[in-house]
Amino acid sequence: MSYDLIVIGSGPGGYSAAIRAGQYGLKTALIEKSPYLGGTCLHVGCVPTKALLHTAEVWDYFKNPEAQGISCQDPRLDYQKVLDRKNKVVMGHAKGIEFLMKKHKVDVIKGFARLKGRGQVEVLSGNESRTLEAKNIILATGSEARMLPGLTPDEKTIVTNIEILSRTSVPKSLLVIGAGAVGVEFASIFKRFGSQVTVFEMLPRLVPVEDEEVSKELDRQFRKQGIVCETGAKVLEVQRTASGVTLQVQLATGKTQAFEGEMLLVAVGRKPNTDSCGLENTRAELDRGFVQVDGFQRTGEPGLYAIGDIVAGTPQLAHVATMEGMVAVAHIAGRPATPIRKNRIPGCTYTEPGIGSAGLTEKQARDQGYDVKVGKFPFAGNSKASILGNHGGFVKVVADAKYGEILGVHIIGPHAYELIGEAVAAMEAEATVETMMSTIHAHPTLYEAVGEAFNSVYGLAINA
Repeated sequence: MSYDLIVIGSGPGGYSAAIRAGQYGLKTALIEKSPYLGGTCLHVGCVPTKALLHTAEVWDYFKNPEAQGISCQDPRLDYQKVLDRKNKVVMGHAKGIEFLMKKHKVDVIKGFARLKGRGQVEVLSGNESRTLEAKNIILATGSEARMLPGLTPDEKTIVTNIEILSRTSVPKSLLVIGAGAVGVEFASIFKRFGSQVTVFEMLPRLVPVEDEEVSKELDRQFRKQGIVCETGAKVLEVQRTASGVTLQVQLATGKTQAFEGEMLLVAVGRKPNTDSCGLENTRAELDRGFVQVDGFQRTGEPGLYAIGDIVAGTPQLAHVATMEGMVAVAHIAGRPATPIRKNRIPGCTYTEPGIGSAGLTEKQARDQGYDVKVGKFPFAGNSKASILGNHGGFVKVVADAKYGEILGVHIIGPHAYELIGEAVAAMEAEATVETMMSTIHAHPTLYEAVGEAFNSVYGLAINA
């Protein structure tokens, strides 16, 4: 069988690329080794995690309703029903992807795909093997959780993002190694569900890719919520015990201390799934397991493109994979294609408080030689945040003093992951701080705080 395009992997990047190819009229096949379409993001990543985060937010309201003038006696958390709702959301979207494949005439092929070179893909399904051919191939095989050396995950004691999502009860205590997005999101979930949570991060601060002030604020808010945060901490030893797990940790002070917990979540990053897909049969080049591509997602092998978590140099985010897929398919179809601009990628962390960011941090901007002006507006001065009873955090704008160019925007606070959208659109359109100052923001809204932060660059915020 011959195709215009074969897409390997049905995560957000893969299935979006297949749909766009169908929209462009390309004869397309999508190969997936798992029983359902959607990849890690839909089944054990973004979507189920955010479903639990939403329930945790609702549960918080039930536990603390007095501020709203509501009396709610003896609220109970039925965690199995929480999981059932999460699974319902996931399967609904998985079925939706299958429908979209049919709608856009994409052939879905179940099996494990392996590149053979020269536009050929071998598909293994059980004991059967067949070879497909295509003018173009998009590799979108995603990533998997890294595990600490010598450890293997199980269903009860030591887990990754996969196993923790299927646990049928809330652990009394949770230890988390790694304070990136995955680690802090699960910390936020299970603290609100009632777990005692301790987070260990080897680097000096939580969410180390974020602006330093954002990291400092999340640390402050987590400690206020009762989450123990140990930064600059190195885990020396992990031991399973009859009641869970014990860690020996070298703290930032140099002292070694033991920590006990019912469950350990290892959230130390993700590795690309490139080991078994046949890249050695192609001219594609790898960098520590990641595939090197050009601006149009092309590898060194003619007709072979790579997108998503396996790509070198771009963050492992679902929306990055999706846009890389759009760029690759447009290039394949001879349509206009704009390569991804790394400083226009929004990063979102769905903790409480939430985090949204785009562009350069203040330190990065100064290190690159910009004459920096910073505007900062606290949610304490925002009416909608007060109405929500959630006015911690701030919006921070990093700008170039000479031309008013928006270099970066960093938000921590209520629904920050939604608010960052205005900043990304402004930066993509090359709007200046002055443009955003003259943009009318509705009242009362959370995104007024974004407008105030732009005004604050020139010391002209009204409510601060």
